[in-house]
Amino acid sequence: MALRIYNSLTKTKEVFTPIIPGKVNMYVCGVTVYDRCHMGHARCAVVFDVIVKYLRHKGYDVTYVRNFTDIDDKIIKRANEEGENWQVIAERHIKGFHRDMDGLGVERATIEPRATDHIQDMINTIQKLIHKDHAYQADGDVFFAVNTFPGYGKLSGKKLEELEAGARVQVDTRKRNPLDFSLWKESKPGEPAWESPWGKGRPGWHIECSAMSSKYLGDTFDIHGGGQDLIFPHHENEIAQSEAATGKVLARYWIHNGFVYINKEKMSKSLGNIFTIQEALRIYHPEVIRLFLISHHYRGPLDFSDVIINETEAALERFYKTLKAIDDSLVGLKEELPLDRVELKGDEREIYEKLKELPVKFECAMDDDFNTALAIGHMFDAARALNRFMDLYPQKEDSIFLSILSYGKKQFGKLGHILGILVSEPAQYLEDQRARKLRLLNIDVSEIEAKIEERNLARREKDWARADKIRAELAKRGILLEDGPEKTTWRVV
Repeated sequence: MALRIYNSLTKTKEVFTPIIPGKVNMYVCGVTVYDRCHMGHARCAVVFDVIVKYLRHKGYDVTYVRNFTDIDDKIIKRANEEGENWQVIAERHIKGFHRDMDGLGVERATIEPRATDHIQDMINTIQKLIHKDHAYQADGDVFFAVNTFPGYGKLSGKKLEELEAGARVQVDTRKRNPLDFSLWKESKPGEPAWESPWGKGRPGWHIECSAMSSKYLGDTFDIHGGGQDLIFPHHENEIAQSEAATGKVLARYWIHNGFVYINKEKMSKSLGNIFTIQEALRIYHPEVIRLFLISHHYRGPLDFSDVIINETEAALERFYKTLKAIDDSLVGLKEELPLDRVELKGDEREIYEKLKELPVKFECAMDDDFNTALAIGHMFDAARALNRFMDLYPQKEDSIFLSILSYGKKQFGKLGHILGILVSEPAQYLEDQRARKLRLLNIDVSEIEAKIEERNLARREKDWARADKIRAELAKRGILLEDGPEKTTWRVV
């Protein structure tokens, strides 16, 4: 099955055909570095991390460019509020971005350009636009003349004649049209400034990406991506200024990920419901967060709530318990058999065929516009089938049984790598999860074991009321006791 991508520009799924066979050039708009990264940033980063990994899995040589906007009104405002140099603010949050992404297992982009390193490239692009009468100077500012680009609105679907000055378009009497947007801004006293043909100033937000994408990927490249909030005006303006400057199509495929909601409300500073990546990582294992972020199709909305993330955590833990059971069994594997050349019967043949077809089903799902939700579903189906096989197989040290388990683990490992999950050692993951939960519950192992010993004493003395009270106390704190034939064990719920 050929890879098909939903193109935000054409509003249809299209077969992906790169400009250069075997090569993919992709640009994704990065963050403006004035604050900590939140779960919306995490979703965008993880979505495109998976897309890049999958493209490479399919054999493409991918050049992935993701920029930093390190000069902007928000950065200057934050610097003034905190009484620090704007460059210090930007550098701190670039480091914070990398720390967050490393925590989530997001690989660095091939190229991570900073806007301030490309001022001359932006000036050159603006000069082209002025020369072609697509831009004009007004005092020390330069504006793009929207009505000179007939294709304006083709990405967002907005019609030029219906557009009015909106929330992000500040009316300026020097503009020929209230929708014209800034390419170059005259700097105010005390603000960072660069020399230009129009006086000292700094670039507008939109021109940054046009200049940097062109520098590293050429005038036309394969994929441009970002969050849905960037469709208008940022990406619409990028298309206008880039295509007006070069006369060429900017990007052939546009990919946009959906919004993240917190308890069914869109994340917003005004609502005070911004959930940062660092806050999430303090509570949840990175793989739990990744699995949650890709558990729904990337284009749809994603609701972050305690209930949903806890369900995700429980599902991943079940998967890791399956992998640990495999690891425990494989201790007895002496020689792995070539399963395609040995006689398999009944359940052996059935589970082997299911595991063999897993990568095919996985790729069919991913080839349909990177449907991670369906791909993950296939992996969990295979894990459940493998669990049933392990429960029912009579000879646990049989070479065929162990070879099937080894084969299954390898299949999960390859596919998990693409999604960035199942990359931990199972025993270590389960131990880390238990320790993490105990920290959150503010209880440690020694306290639990002391309570169990106290309960054992009560049971020996046939003080059932006291024993039940201890069990109930631990249960209330999230610790479930399980009485076995030899001893009492416990687990965190």
